[in-house]
Amino acid sequence: MAHHQVKRKLIAVIGDEDTCTGFMLGGIGEINQKRQPNFLLVKKDTTRAEIEEAFVNFMKREDIGIILINQYIGDEIRHLLDQNTASIPAVLEIPSKEHPYDPSKDSILRRAKGMFNPDDFR
Repeated sequence: MAHHQVKRKLIAVIGDEDTCTGFMLGGIGEINQKRQPNFLLVKKDTTRAEIEEAFVNFMKREDIGIILINQYIGDEIRHLLDQNTASIPAVLEIPSKEHPYDPSKDSILRRAKGMFNPDDFR
């Protein structure tokens, strides 16, 4: 019998301390064999380049199925989020404790709205 290898799909997080801590306590934290974590804790001194690099690396990884990013951090790399058309990994913008979610900024939601006619829901 042939053994079929199933790739695990992880959740990656790019977030502030509260967000990352919550997800780590929920058990999503992992470091792969190449010693790469599936999260980036964004602090005051984290540069835009570091956020961009983490996002690009998470997008390339075969083991990541979902990327969660605090929306206010996503604003730092909005150009990357807006040009992303890949369905996997899915990129989801989430609120943080100090920054509420603004649906008008969410590139996925804006794209989804463009796919549907409002009359379809009446």
